[in-house]
Amino acid sequence: MDLKTKSLQFGKEHGVAVAIALFLLIGIPVLSSISPSFQVNIWGKYLCYAALAVSLNWLWGYTGLLCLCQSLFFALGGYMIGMHLMLLIGKLGAYKSDLPDFMVFLGYKELPSFWKPFYSFLFSGGMVILLPGLVAFIFGWLAFRSRIKGVYFSILSQALTYAATLLFFKNDIVMGGNNGFTDFRFILGMDIRAKSTQIILYEASALFLGLCIFFIWWITRTKFGMIQQAVRDSENRVLFSGYATTAYKLFVFTVSAIMAGIAGAFYVPQVGIINPSEMATSKSLDVVVWVAVGGRGTLYGPVLGAILVNLMKSYTTRYYPDYWLIISGAIFIFVVLFMPNGVVGLPKQLGGLWTKFNKMRSPAEPLTQAS
Repeated sequence: MDLKTKSLQFGKEHGVAVAIALFLLIGIPVLSSISPSFQVNIWGKYLCYAALAVSLNWLWGYTGLLCLCQSLFFALGGYMIGMHLMLLIGKLGAYKSDLPDFMVFLGYKELPSFWKPFYSFLFSGGMVILLPGLVAFIFGWLAFRSRIKGVYFSILSQALTYAATLLFFKNDIVMGGNNGFTDFRFILGMDIRAKSTQIILYEASALFLGLCIFFIWWITRTKFGMIQQAVRDSENRVLFSGYATTAYKLFVFTVSAIMAGIAGAFYVPQVGIINPSEMATSKSLDVVVWVAVGGRGTLYGPVLGAILVNLMKSYTTRYYPDYWLIISGAIFIFVVLFMPNGVVGLPKQLGGLWTKFNKMRSPAEPLTQAS
């Protein structure tokens, strides 16, 4: 089956989802043009979070690997594009220098050599893919080669995130310290703060999210995807069948890290800042909540979970800022205990309960005597 046939099949099987995607791609920019107060970059942020959740779901929901360093890859991609955007500020910064403001503040007289290639957008874009992928490949090769899995893999990935966060907080590595990068002005010759530029970035984020979903839909229907899900269900049986599970897990882990990195690259110019707090371990736990709420191991659940939870967060932190962490924890506990399939699986779950309820209400059929 060729790619065109698969695309048509995807559209037939998921017509409602395609309609919603078209609304996100076209409807949100139209609303932003009608209403001056409508902030399209907020929805762009939600779509970047949704792509991040999709990347974790492919790793956790379809492969059984609970990774707590997905926010690290997201932030690394953001930092790579952020370096390029910082260099484009030029003399428009507070210190009127060709160097980024934080370098002038720290006393640097010239640009560090490893920053210079980031004047090129193509180089920065390449690093968005290369750096998260390389970190994931090295870490995954060491972990999977040592047969580390389950909760031990989750703890190690969390430790990696924590170590990287501490590293990026240091001023010595010349990555902005705790303030990170901000005050961006231009991207590809366009004013990054103009509404037209924000709409372009939003639509690019929506297209990227759609490509991620389509890729996962496609690959989970191939032989690779079947083996990947078999690894999730029973890795020992897959090993006994003669398949190298390490290679499968390493491939998924690396590609999911690249997805997260690209999502981070779209996130930074729309939000306007990137700092070490974006790679904190708490951020990775947030992504786990998004996937669980939406529906782990489903195609659209992570997207729905990421948007719903972040909409709730925006409302709660505005009116009840002190209670959001409690509410977030309560939501996660409720979903784990009473909604194991998330919001996406709720209709089926309620349908099953309704069927059981009707069976309990219906009177028992009288026993027929044998003639």
